[in-house]
Amino acid sequence: MSESISLKVFDISASALAAQRTRLAVISQNIANAEVTKRGANGEPYRRQRVNFRSVLADEVKSGRSGGLPVGAVRVEIDTVPGQLEGTSNPGHRDADENGIVLKPNVNVIEEMVDMVDASRTYEANLSALRAWKQMLARTLEMTR
Repeated sequence: MSESISLKVFDISASALAAQRTRLAVISQNIANAEVTKRGANGEPYRRQRVNFRSVLADEVKSGRSGGLPVGAVRVEIDTVPGQLEGTSNPGHRDADENGIVLKPNVNVIEEMVDMVDASRTYEANLSALRAWKQMLARTLEMTR
């Protein structure tokens, strides 16, 4: 096994771990702000954020390269789905409009929890792959002695 292959495997796994860690941080921020009404700079409720990953396979095919590329989180974007109107009139709420309606964030906690489980499992799978590669390298070194 060449040194460059080993480094590529570690680079790819490490970048995937970092990308999922970013995703988990954004998910926890969404959950923490799921009830924040009219607190943004523009006076609107919190907007859900999401991580967009770039398609590294497509980038690699277009460039004519072979081998793996690291996974990358291109950017964290604001979800443009509008917030939800509170089901009942709440004129006493500090963020109610002139009709007593409160606009709530566009965060669905159940959806965020599902995304969190997915991100956690993806993180664990990448960590397992990295550990397996490390074990294979160690066994290879033992065999060459």
